[in-house]
Order: sequence, then C-alpha cells, then structure tokens
Amino acid sequence: MTSLELYPTMNKPIRLVVLLGLSLLLVGLAQHYRLFERAWFSVQEWRNAAQWRERSLWLGDYQVVIEAQPVAGLSDLSALTYDPQRRSLFSVTNKPARVVELSLDGQLKRIIELRGFGDPEAIEYIQPGIFVIADEREQRLVKVFIDEHTRLLDANGLQQLALGLGRNGNKGFEGLAWNSSSERLWVAKERDPVRIFEIVGFPHVQRELPLSLEVNSDPHRDAGLFLRDLSSLDHDRSTGHLLVLSDESRLILELDSQGKPVSSLSLLRGRHGLQRSVPQAEGLASDEQGNLYLVSEPNLFYRFSKPEQATAN
Repeated sequence: MTSLELYPTMNKPIRLVVLLGLSLLLVGLAQHYRLFERAWFSVQEWRNAAQWRERSLWLGDYQVVIEAQPVAGLSDLSALTYDPQRRSLFSVTNKPARVVELSLDGQLKRIIELRGFGDPEAIEYIQPGIFVIADEREQRLVKVFIDEHTRLLDANGLQQLALGLGRNGNKGFEGLAWNSSSERLWVAKERDPVRIFEIVGFPHVQRELPLSLEVNSDPHRDAGLFLRDLSSLDHDRSTGHLLVLSDESRLILELDSQGKPVSSLSLLRGRHGLQRSVPQAEGLASDEQGNLYLVSEPNLFYRFSKPEQATAN
C-alpha cells in the first residue's frame, strides 16, 4: 500500500499537504535528536579511522567485558571516577547522599556517608586523598579528603566553589573531569543547553600559591556536540582527550585537544557486544590501561576493553 492510499477519501491537494506536514514533522524530530549531525560524524569517523586509531583511544574497538552487573546493596548510582593509588572506583548516590568505593570488577568495598550535601551528582579524583564532589541543584563544588579510614564527609568548613551558571532546576552539574597536567577541572552542565565549563584554580591544591580563579567556556565546541544531554566526563591521561557520556543519546564521545569528536562508543543493544542497551548511563571512568568503566542507574556496572586489554585483565 502506498502512502497516498492511506487517505483514499482525501483529494489530492489535501493528501499532499498531509504528506508535507508528516515530512516536516520527521525532519523536525531528526533535527531535535541531532540525527543528521550524528550520521555525518559516523561517515567522518569511518573515513578518518586510519588517521586516529593510533593517536586516540579509538572507542570503536572496545567491547563489553562486564555487562549490567548489579552492585548489591546500592541504588541511584550517579557518577564514577578512578583512584590510581587505591586502584578503586568511586561513585556517589543522592538518596541517601553517599560516596561509595567499588572494586574494578564492580564489587562494593565501602560506603561513606555525606552530610551537608543536597544533591551530589558527580565525584572526581584530583590527587592522592583529594576529590571534588559536585552538588547539582546548588551548582556547588566541594573539595573533600578521603583516606582508608574515612566513613563520613561533612561539607561544613570544606573548601567550596558556588557557580550560578545557567541555573535550571536539577539540570545542573552532572559530570567532572580533572586534567592533572594543566590543573584544569572540566564541569558538565546536563542540558538546556549542554555546556562544558573549564575551571582553573579550583580545587586550590597548592596552598603556597595565591588563589586565582578562572571559569572559561567554549560555546563553539559545545554547539558541535550532537548530544541531547551530558551525564559524565572523563579525562584520558595517555592521549589528553576528553570522554563525554550522554545518557539520552546512548553514546560516549572522544574529543581531541581541540574539542573535536574523533571516535564514539554506542550504548545500544548489538553494538560493542552489548546484549541490551544501557538503560540510564550516569558515570564514566578510565584507568591507566585504557579500560572504560560505566555505571547506570539504578546500580548496574559495566566494563569495556579492547581485545588485547581484556586478555591482559
């Protein structure tokens, strides 16, 4: 049956108007979900594979190693960061507000209670013992200290930075990433619009130096991100590239030092060995071997590796 036969009682001009309206609706939906830009990037990614495969993480080569493994006793996992000293992962939950430490195979190691935090949504390792926690609704960053004995963190009296940047309810700070070489903290704003801010001077880790704070953004880079939202960030130490996670787009993007997308990892069923689509990706981290770790609400744990990494692990 042809599309015109769907409306046999309509005269030809009306049918044409209906078809035109449907076509415009489909184009509008495609634009809303950034499908045209994503398709064009897929073409560019394929064309530039030889150029970037040895100079990037090249996410297209990754396969899932641990898929949708529940973390017993937890719910509402909202972030992920890697601690190279402990070789552990840290995440946060907000109901109740807690920091949780996980092993590299997704086993719960420790729970740290949070006091004075309203809606913790991200945590980032800075240097041994020092982390930053992002409080989404208040757009507040808090520097915290965690050692092997820590069981409670109280925000009162800790170094904090409040940023009233594009306040929009609970569509605030969703991801953090730390570049140790430039001492720069990336902060992701979830949506409306998608933004990545770059903060220099927080956390203030060198007390012998005066405090100097800069907050920068790159609207051109952010406008080129064909993502419906931002859920998490991660900085890869080996390449200097930034990884960007989007839950609604079901995608991880690798950005080069200029903020240009160079590779991607789809979180849809059938891609990269996934038996099911990742339901609500919220946290992303990587280790020095290049393994990628992912958490999805309510409490699902994933690990992605390249074939040679999976063998080494």
